[in-house]
Amino acid sequence: MRMKLVILLGAVFLLWAVPAKSAGVAAPLGAEIGPEFAKATYEYKYVEGHAIKADVYRPSDNRVRPVILWIHGGALIFGDRTNIRTAQLARYLKEGFVVVSIDYRLAPETKLPGIIEDLQDAYRWVRTQGPLLFHGDPKRIAVVGHSAGGYLTLSAGYQCDPPPRALVSFYGYGDITSTWYTRPDPFYSKEPAVAAEKARQSVGNAMVTEGGEEQRWFFYLYCRQQGLWPKEVGGWDPEKEPSRFALYCPLQNVKSNYPPTLLLHGDHDTDVPFQQSELMARELKRHHIKHRLIRIQGGAHGFDGNPNDPQTAAAFEQVIAFLKKRLK
Repeated sequence: MRMKLVILLGAVFLLWAVPAKSAGVAAPLGAEIGPEFAKATYEYKYVEGHAIKADVYRPSDNRVRPVILWIHGGALIFGDRTNIRTAQLARYLKEGFVVVSIDYRLAPETKLPGIIEDLQDAYRWVRTQGPLLFHGDPKRIAVVGHSAGGYLTLSAGYQCDPPPRALVSFYGYGDITSTWYTRPDPFYSKEPAVAAEKARQSVGNAMVTEGGEEQRWFFYLYCRQQGLWPKEVGGWDPEKEPSRFALYCPLQNVKSNYPPTLLLHGDHDTDVPFQQSELMARELKRHHIKHRLIRIQGGAHGFDGNPNDPQTAAAFEQVIAFLKKRLK
């Protein structure tokens, strides 16, 4: 009787965990990446009947390989899983990694707790279904993200269980309640002021997982000009309810089991202050967590958009070396 119950529970879990739909046979990638690699799209979870998707890239073989869970940026307001840079994706694949690029629900239609829930579910899906669907090694997972994806990467260090083997944050941030996000931003305030009505018109009420920057940019610009990002994305007023944000600030949640972390940040970043990575590095050091901060001299936000820049190229070589060491 007990054995029958175990089998039944296992079957129920498998039905819940395996996506109802997938791309089936992986399709070869184009010449930019190489014919020896393939891509498949899966639906890793459903919310109110809406599928949230992940693109899986891997060498065209059946070898069990380490996994990079890749998270796009866009202030948690816009962007999608296709935003991964082609040159970086190609390099990850050629180094032998499986790359899983995920969508997640976007703000303000979905607030921060729901977005973190998507991160946790995507990570759990990679661990439980990765070995079955794309020969991913559940014990060798790193999380890599850019900008807001870097913030989610740092959040994965304590929000995901068990913690990833390694984290790589490109110009991410660990504190979402300090003045850089809760006060009008000097850089964005130089742009023509965005009216609240125009900002609201660029977003909606229904859940969104793939949001174009062109349409939704005005809402982000409005938030930065007014210092409203934490309130609009988090769902609470940081002035009145600061304690609600504690769970969502990586800077406040570094513990002894936090993963080894690589931080990359340009010191001329006008979107996310370089200080955000400095503060995170200081906290990691305080807890004796293996880490490194790579400072890009004169680097702007999104500095890695030019792979031919010598400083960028050298930094990305260190990313590859870090990932190979931690996922060996």
